[in-house]
Amino acid sequence: MSYETVIGLEVHAQLLTRSKIFCGCSTTFGAEPNTQTCPICLGMPGVLPVVNRRAIEFLIRLAVACEAKLSPFSRFARKNYFYPDLPKNYQISQYDLPLAIGGHIEIPQNGDTKSIGLVRIHLEEDAGKLIHGENMADPHASYVDLNRTGVPLMEIVSMPELRNPAEAREYLTKLRTLLQYLEICDGNMEEGSLRCDANVSVRPEGSDELKTKTEIKNLNSFRHVQRALEYERDRQIKLVETGGTVAHETRLWDTAKGATLPMRTKEQAHDYRYFPEPDLVPLVIDKAWVEEIRSNLPELPDTKRARFITQYSIPPYDAAILTTSRALSDYYEECVRLHPAPKTISNWVMGDLLRNLKAAKKEIRESPVTPQHLTEMIRMVESETISGKIAKTVFEEMFRTGKGPQEVVAEKGLVQITDEKSLAQTAEEVLATNPTEVEAYRAGKEKLLAFFMGQVMKKTAGKANPKAVQEILRSKLSPPT
Repeated sequence: MSYETVIGLEVHAQLLTRSKIFCGCSTTFGAEPNTQTCPICLGMPGVLPVVNRRAIEFLIRLAVACEAKLSPFSRFARKNYFYPDLPKNYQISQYDLPLAIGGHIEIPQNGDTKSIGLVRIHLEEDAGKLIHGENMADPHASYVDLNRTGVPLMEIVSMPELRNPAEAREYLTKLRTLLQYLEICDGNMEEGSLRCDANVSVRPEGSDELKTKTEIKNLNSFRHVQRALEYERDRQIKLVETGGTVAHETRLWDTAKGATLPMRTKEQAHDYRYFPEPDLVPLVIDKAWVEEIRSNLPELPDTKRARFITQYSIPPYDAAILTTSRALSDYYEECVRLHPAPKTISNWVMGDLLRNLKAAKKEIRESPVTPQHLTEMIRMVESETISGKIAKTVFEEMFRTGKGPQEVVAEKGLVQITDEKSLAQTAEEVLATNPTEVEAYRAGKEKLLAFFMGQVMKKTAGKANPKAVQEILRSKLSPPT
């Protein structure tokens, strides 16, 4: 029997506000434990929370971008449960009246797009963080850091419309890009500012019935999301085919074992005893404010990708890569503004630049090679000051040192040799030391031209002008008349 996977994702995005959602404490990552807290986020008796207007604005940005419907009236609720890192013993979240409902995210599929519907987008406060004994004073103890308590979270809940783990990864990637373009979340999964819970079930292909699902908690990388869903899909299919029953439970992804492991059963829904938050008034969003936010949205990834294809005449693949982040697209457009050679610049950015950034674990904003330096180097290739091969060496040195191309070329003596007399002499030396290959070439093995080219380039340390060398070699290899 063939099976279909049914996947829905719940994504928690930490918002880029400077202060927490209900108090003025800093949200800066990496501070000393428990130094960014106050009586409000610690839930002391008698304190009153105040909603962070910026957090509401950020949610409206995403809602507008996703074409979600903003609720004219919404409210916060208390979600009651106990965790050691939740000092109030309840979380302020949203329940029956979220800020936004509906909307969709478009993902690529077989050269086309697929629309994944959203259930809701709402705000809530984050809990703290438990740190277990490793590398701590007492290896057998657990410690709590409450700096993250009260940090604003936006939860984006998708419809169960993802049909395989690869689609889920595409959806999460697309959502992360959108959040970054809107400048509302940095998308740093390693630091926990973007986290994902996945609900997954399997059913016979062609069936519309939703089967028992499992929830996989706290997935913090694209790779882990895809691998965890692949494992869980296969586990459930094996269970069904051997007569077993899929339990309604929460599971964790164990990266070392490459498996999902049971965390707790969910035979009955948790009784969180939701009730309206008595210390916060309901939210009524002003339509004029929404329109102001809409008018100030940046150009979004899909729109920018389409524009790059038409405006710069680059392939769709190039446009998709160059628009994966707002900073990368800005870098590319600045290069094209400085030197209108869109495809050449695209090749350098997608190839050498992104490869070096990945190896150095740097973001595009940290690139040692500026748009000015990259385009200056490209002009040096076009003017035949340096060869394309030498440009690779120049680029590596520019990336390593942050120096400009002219400085690198001068320091390393990398100016291209274009003097025909000098090149002819080198070509004659190569032909003189390879008589057998010369005879074979003249006998019809013209592919040997590449061998001679390589020998000349080797003798000139790659500085010879390739076009000039080829012409000289062809002339000298012509059969004597």
